Amino acid sequence: MIDPVTLAVMKGRLEQIADEMDATLFRSAFNPIIAEAHDASHGLYDPQTGDTLVQGKSGLPIFVGSNAFAVRAVIDKAARSGGMAEGDLYIFNDPYDGGTHLSDFRLVRPYYRDGELVCYLASVGHWHDVGGNVPGNYNPAATECFQEGMLIPPVKLYDRGIFRQDIVDILQSNSRQPGSLYGDLNGQLSALELGGRRLDALIDEYGVAIIREALVELRRRAEQLMRANIAELPDGTYSAEDWLDNDGIVDEPLRIALDLTIAGDRMTLDFSRSAKACQGPVNIARSTAVACCYVALKHVFTDVPANAGVLDPITFVIPEDSLLSVVAPKPVGGYTETILRIIDVVFSAIAQADPARSNGHAYGTINALSLAGHRADGRRWVMFSFFGGGHGGHPQGDGLNHGNAPISTATIPPLEILEAAYPIRFTQWALRPDSGGPGRSRGGLGAIYEIELLEKSGEAFLFGDRGRHPPKGIAGGADAAMNAFFFDTDTGEASPPMASKMVGIKLRQGQHVRIESPGGGGYGAPLERDPEQVARDVRLGYVSRGRAEVDYGVSIDPDLTLDRTATETLRSARAAS
Repeated sequence: MIDPVTLAVMKGRLEQIADEMDATLFRSAFNPIIAEAHDASHGLYDPQTGDTLVQGKSGLPIFVGSNAFAVRAVIDKAARSGGMAEGDLYIFNDPYDGGTHLSDFRLVRPYYRDGELVCYLASVGHWHDVGGNVPGNYNPAATECFQEGMLIPPVKLYDRGIFRQDIVDILQSNSRQPGSLYGDLNGQLSALELGGRRLDALIDEYGVAIIREALVELRRRAEQLMRANIAELPDGTYSAEDWLDNDGIVDEPLRIALDLTIAGDRMTLDFSRSAKACQGPVNIARSTAVACCYVALKHVFTDVPANAGVLDPITFVIPEDSLLSVVAPKPVGGYTETILRIIDVVFSAIAQADPARSNGHAYGTINALSLAGHRADGRRWVMFSFFGGGHGGHPQGDGLNHGNAPISTATIPPLEILEAAYPIRFTQWALRPDSGGPGRSRGGLGAIYEIELLEKSGEAFLFGDRGRHPPKGIAGGADAAMNAFFFDTDTGEASPPMASKMVGIKLRQGQHVRIESPGGGGYGAPLERDPEQVARDVRLGYVSRGRAEVDYGVSIDPDLTLDRTATETLRSARAAS
């Protein structure tokens, strides 16, 4: 049995390997979505099952969960085609077989030591452009995956150590940004190479047997802690539901519903009441649904080590005809919106079992925006970025203002980087007042982003959500502000007919697009919030005087100081009504 000190050392050293792989890619990628926003991830995976062994702390957790299915897909592919060999390396982006959407390219490399397969190293990164109908690939009008980009099944990029340039030629010829693609690919290859060298050094020091024993014990402890956490919750079934605005094709809401059952130290997540597969690109594969539940549960049970043991006590029920378990060629490009809604319903269900473990909903959309066109010299440019919003209030305090989505630890690309790389200018980048859901703990604020086109002409594409169904508060907290998008036309300002999704927005030089992102849902009853905190929010510009009175029963004088007498009167009247 491995001793606790050695186990702690192994845990730290293995996590450091994944972290260094993350850092290597972030520092070498050409694409700002990887280099600045950190839309990538790395991990170590089981040599037989593909299960997650270790994940990096800097990349996207959703990728680590889905990569387990990706490694499994490579294992299966190798078994069908002569077996895995030392020096092999697979590349693919198939969203139905361990992927997420077509922009996310996965590289899987077997790690051998003295001829023995020890584990797999995997890298995933969001490439800038992979073809399809829309620059940047977030196509809200797609009705099949072929309109979203090129689909590459698991193929060998290295065959027993021999590099296959023909594969790279195919990939580059299908991208509007072949140089960016080439740089990102080589950054991922470098990260995997470094991971192999770091494992070599670790095994030189401790030997393979100790590493294997540590990985088995870390998984056992994750399962043990997960079961203990589940057992602390009261037995029962807790139901929650939320909605996507639409699928981009048919303007009707789509339900994401969860029945969460606690029975002793086991949990069942049943999504049977969710909407059927839809025409538009908010479908996801079953592997993606499972991976985002892994992320949601790690948010709730923060003390559990991040490996496959987290899911060992969990049973999933996801019908085959659900929008949460589609197969090719159903479009899946907007998977981010759907998995955010899954996380929301997990939080809502857990809040019914134990409000102290949960929080208000985060803003619930990445607002994927592409701006594209040609420069004066004829060169093609494509800007793709995602944007932030507010996080939910929680038992310990207010939600984070202007954070990134809870599916990741990514950052929002800095405006300076975007302005330097593309012919655009931000004329506004600010917090959005009154966007956080009222509560004892206020939801975090969303943001306002306004972008001016500097080239002669361009085109914009938006893929978002939460334009018709706001992020919810819990434990008596109120909902946050909804998403809003505006763009200039020759006849004035307009908004998408489907609220949060639109293709082909034509822009002229000097015209703008503007995102007003949602805040986070509140936690606890708004009338329980300390009036001094409300007054401070007003002074900071987070809450207007009018909303302070309406939402919190707090009266603020014109000089922005608290009127205690008027506040007591307001709150007494509310309590009596």
